[in-house]
Order: sequence, then C-alpha cells, then structure tokens
Amino acid sequence: MIQADREENKEIIKESVNYLEKRGFEQIRANLEGYEAPKSYLKKDSDVVITPDIVASRAGIKYYFEISLKTEKLRLLKSKWQFLDTITRMRNQRFKIITRRGHYKFTDELLKDLNLEKNLIKL
Repeated sequence: MIQADREENKEIIKESVNYLEKRGFEQIRANLEGYEAPKSYLKKDSDVVITPDIVASRAGIKYYFEISLKTEKLRLLKSKWQFLDTITRMRNQRFKIITRRGHYKFTDELLKDLNLEKNLIKL
C-alpha cells in the first residue's frame, strides 16, 4: 500500500496485525497506534520514502508484509514491491503480500507484471 492510502485503510492494517499475532509473529512494527513504526528507506536523488506496511519476525527470520489494495499509482507501488523483494533476498529475509477480497485479480496481475511469484495471504 502506498503512503497516501495508508491513512484511509488503518482498519485493514489492524486486521492484518491481528492475523499475524495469531500466527505467532513477534516484534511487530506497523504504522498504528501502540506499535513502533517500521524502518523507512529514502530513494537516492529523490524525495520518495519507502516504508513497508508491517514488519515482524518469527523463528528468528524477519518478514516484510505489504497490503495489496487497488490503487491508481501503479508505478510507485511496483517500484516499492521490487525494492522490498530485492532487499529481502539480499538479507535472506521474507517478503509476503496480504490481500483482501475484491483485490485478488489486481494483485495477481501486478505480480505477473513484476515477474514475482508470491503466495498471497488472503484475508
């Protein structure tokens, strides 16, 4: 989810965090009240800031979670996902996508465009 959509969809982030807590994830970081904010990355030579939606760990492995919702800013979302996928591969971490009903097709098409093969977490 891009930064502009984050304020509108706080409830979806809360549901996702609750889901992850039930699955045994610890040290959860999210842009929610009561949680520490995830680390942000600044794109060189621009003012674009990339912040994962949720960061958590389980069994000593760090996971980055992105919530996939339909958006008009595809280019920004694609570059964010490519960056997070690359950084998690370099550090031997995991990158997962959480999506909701009504957004499955959008998410599948976006992943095909990026040549990413991910198993979606469907809430």
